[in-house]
Amino acid sequence: MSRGKPSQPELPPTSAIDSPLNHAFDNWFAYPVRVQPHHTDYAGVVWHGTYIAWMEEARIECLRSIGIEYADLVDLGCDLQVVELSLRYHRAIPLSTAVLVKTRMADVTGVRINWDYAIVSTDEQQLYTTAKVTLVALDRQRGKIMRQLPASVKDALAKISTLHK
Repeated sequence: MSRGKPSQPELPPTSAIDSPLNHAFDNWFAYPVRVQPHHTDYAGVVWHGTYIAWMEEARIECLRSIGIEYADLVDLGCDLQVVELSLRYHRAIPLSTAVLVKTRMADVTGVRINWDYAIVSTDEQQLYTTAKVTLVALDRQRGKIMRQLPASVKDALAKISTLHK
């Protein structure tokens, strides 16, 4: 019987949320945020759910930067629903810290639109969070997954895949 400390179980590596600091952030969309009191928990660090809101804001602004207004998608009867989300918290972010929420559309596979995220310090030297989100286009009226995106959305997503790769 071993008298040492019991070994700590380790999570297997998850390629979807690997550290992007191992490669450059060229062509990622950057969304700046400063941690406000309402973003934090009782310990004065960013509450875990806040990261998800920041990621959605960054994705919406990234789409806006290429000419896709979310309101226009809604008018077309299309909604982008999150169907999968994975996050890895690397380091807590304290109150008043300025960060960048970096995002890019990774790829489109069938009806799935995959996005990568990294929340980093403004100098991109400190990694706080990495994440991956998968979306599907939903027909708002029928409540079913769209097998084909509206042409204007498809064209814009093709544009984003060349700009932010």
